[in-house]
Amino acid sequence: MAKFLTLIAALGIGFGVSAASAQSMTVTSADLKEGATIANEQVFNSFGCKGANVSPALNWSGAPSATKSFALSIYDPDAPTGSGFWHWVVFNIPAATTSLPEGAGDPKAKSMPKGAIQSRNDYGFDGYGGPCPPTGDKPHHYQITVFAVDVDKLPDAKDKNVSAAVVGFDLHFHTLAKATLTGMYGR
Repeated sequence: MAKFLTLIAALGIGFGVSAASAQSMTVTSADLKEGATIANEQVFNSFGCKGANVSPALNWSGAPSATKSFALSIYDPDAPTGSGFWHWVVFNIPAATTSLPEGAGDPKAKSMPKGAIQSRNDYGFDGYGGPCPPTGDKPHHYQITVFAVDVDKLPDAKDKNVSAAVVGFDLHFHTLAKATLTGMYGR
């Protein structure tokens, strides 16, 4: 059995996620191309950064037919924290949603689909917080990931005060497929 599980892991096959559905899901943005530098419009406006802090427009497609909701995160694995940095976490996005407009990360704009929850980022507030790596650091990778989820509502993530870790815990057990778009930013 151990050899079988090792083989499955080596082939990248997960229980509950077919290789075909995982490969067919995509996320794109009119505001960012894969591997490109993130525009100043999306950069944070604090911590020494002078951006506009506007979340990018996002579109996704190819989710499995069993998808009941979506979640979204922007994560910087290069942040000098020992655990990365969560810039945006959104969950319980209705399954009929396949895009978010530019600026949807501002909770005051109320442009999220009904039922979607923007939780606390690592800056300490709910909604989008753009890139702002330390001056002189190499450019950081900002991973924008959309998750196709097998439940309407995540079971443990209840409101905007939940941490990214709890959302990640729920997503570990409820992700059908995911797609990632990575942007770069340094200063």
